[in-house]
Amino acid sequence: AFVSIDQFNSIDRTAPVKVILGQVMSKGDRMDYAIQKATELGVTTIQLLTSERCEMRLRYERDQKKLDHWQSIAIAACEQCGMNKVPNVLAPISLTDWVKSAQLPQSRFVLAPNKDQENVVLNSQPDLALLIGPEGGLSEAEIDAANQNHFQNWCIGDRVLRTETAPIVALSILNYHFSTK
Repeated sequence: AFVSIDQFNSIDRTAPVKVILGQVMSKGDRMDYAIQKATELGVTTIQLLTSERCEMRLRYERDQKKLDHWQSIAIAACEQCGMNKVPNVLAPISLTDWVKSAQLPQSRFVLAPNKDQENVVLNSQPDLALLIGPEGGLSEAEIDAANQNHFQNWCIGDRVLRTETAPIVALSILNYHFSTK
């Protein structure tokens, strides 16, 4: 028996916006859930972060095992939703190092409930970085560090969201905004 492929039609299922998500790590299933849902909503990269209030610290010998686990969650989420590009789940670095990175897109947002919000401008360039803090939120020093590195404060509503819920809401807003342009 022979099989011949006459034509291949590539379907692009990527999100209308390319988001690098900086997510402070959380314990247990919350991190799994955040990675799963962020992947389903089309995030391109997930940079795991540590912060002052981070609940989780990986030990070197467990780092790779946990990273493999989280990458497999991203793969399974892609299979479930039909996404054909798996986001990279990157090894944890400190939040302060990440916000200083020259590799980040020009559009940068930090979810900062109860903070004065600048006039958030979602420009026509749909590449951006999104910073989400841990349970208990980011410290004032961390928000200041983000602001000093061109992150705009973004308050996405009156409620304080859980760390695993915040990326769902923010990414949904971004997908809606850029898909209606």
